[in-house]
Amino acid sequence: MPPTTTFERPSNVSDALARGRLGVPSVIFFVLSAAAPLTVVAGVVTTGYAVTGVTGMPLAFLVVGAVLALFSVGYVAMARRVENAGAFYAYVSRGLGRPAGVGAAWVALLAYNALQVGLYGAVGAAATPVLERLFGASPAWWVVALVAWALVAVLGLLRVDVNGMVLAVLLVAEIAVILVFDLGQLGHPAGGSVSLAALSPDSLLVPGAGALLVLAMTGFVGFESSVVFSEESRDPKRTVPMATYLSVAIIAGLYALSSWAMTVAVGPDQISAQAGEQSVELIFNLAGAHLGDTAVTIGQALFMTSVLAAMISFHNTTARYAFALGRERVLPAAFGQTSPRTGSPRVASLAQSALGLLVIVLYAVNGWDPVLQLFYYAGSGGGFGVLLLIATTSIAVMAYFARTRAQENLWRRLIAPGLAAVALVAIITVAVDNFAILLGVAPDSALRWAVPAAYPVAALVGVLWALVLRNSRPDVYARIGLGAESATLLAAQGFDGEPARVGAGAHR
Repeated sequence: MPPTTTFERPSNVSDALARGRLGVPSVIFFVLSAAAPLTVVAGVVTTGYAVTGVTGMPLAFLVVGAVLALFSVGYVAMARRVENAGAFYAYVSRGLGRPAGVGAAWVALLAYNALQVGLYGAVGAAATPVLERLFGASPAWWVVALVAWALVAVLGLLRVDVNGMVLAVLLVAEIAVILVFDLGQLGHPAGGSVSLAALSPDSLLVPGAGALLVLAMTGFVGFESSVVFSEESRDPKRTVPMATYLSVAIIAGLYALSSWAMTVAVGPDQISAQAGEQSVELIFNLAGAHLGDTAVTIGQALFMTSVLAAMISFHNTTARYAFALGRERVLPAAFGQTSPRTGSPRVASLAQSALGLLVIVLYAVNGWDPVLQLFYYAGSGGGFGVLLLIATTSIAVMAYFARTRAQENLWRRLIAPGLAAVALVAIITVAVDNFAILLGVAPDSALRWAVPAAYPVAALVGVLWALVLRNSRPDVYARIGLGAESATLLAAQGFDGEPARVGAGAHR
């Protein structure tokens, strides 16, 4: 008789995500949906022009895209060796040590939760023009947010490929309408001729360019999530690198084209003033003038679904971070459970939905501004947190290859991540210096320091928690950063973390 263990897992518990369900296109849909192209083109681009007065936004996107392409070289090289839904958390753990990894995990949870719940503040504003135009209705923002919340909560419990199909439909339509708007703007240039002024290096090499680079960076947030879905990808060693590089290229190209087309239609000398006056409505007003009211209606509807798609993508990303931490018992074990039927991170997804509901109710009851005090503040803060994680991961990649002496060429293990780290630290420095501008608050506002300071505090708490685990739960500490391998080790130790007894030859 074969040996049997003395423990059993509950029948409704699984500690592995469903494998082989996502190909390159599906991962790209998750990544680009998190980037929210139409939301960035309508919101971030116009904000950049209005706040900085600098016309070099197209070049800013290309510069940031180049920096992130450099970062991706080491990022995907490590992805071939470390397969983990925790991504940044796992990479920092492997490169800089387990305490630093848990610190990065706390930063990631704070940043991605801020990005995800912040979107609930935007969906009402995005839906209002559509509902008024089509149905003559103007529901309160929180009513729309609750409907969106319910949809995201349900999708979060379904198969990941179902989410991918929903995002595919929304994203293809969203990118198509952006390109149509761009063609409309390029076909109706201000002054009768297409201006290339915004593409000149002189348009970026001016005071205020640093703030523009930071704003451009927020447009890329989400590109890094390709690695989060590595455990659920078909052939992750091929899928993740392709999805990462293609996503950076698509995002950079689309944003550069759209921001340039806007200057062509309005005029480089007028873009800052018009963006400040019309804000998000600028792109839709241009579409109305060039393409007609139907195009405006379609664009506004897709602006709403752009926010919804970003919600779905960030919900899935955040839930998988919590799942990775629960699987390794850094968070309570329940977070590491997946649905045996759908393979989704069930408990982590439900926890994410509960947080979203709490935030919506809190803002609705207190009458707080959902756009400024939820969407804008949480989005800016969350984007800064991801920027910190990307820079830290660049350093961790170099440390990992130095420590493990894994076979990799010099470009991938040192030069590219090193150049990326230098550029990212420079952008972070500019971001901290310009945080009052980014938030739109007075230089002496408490938020100017409170938002960026939240991340060092979160990182410190994570480091201290890792040290507690090292002293009190060495079995848990040993599994930090192992990903799917931690589940195998857990099974060898026993479901409660103790070594399993196996038949007559069991040992502890």
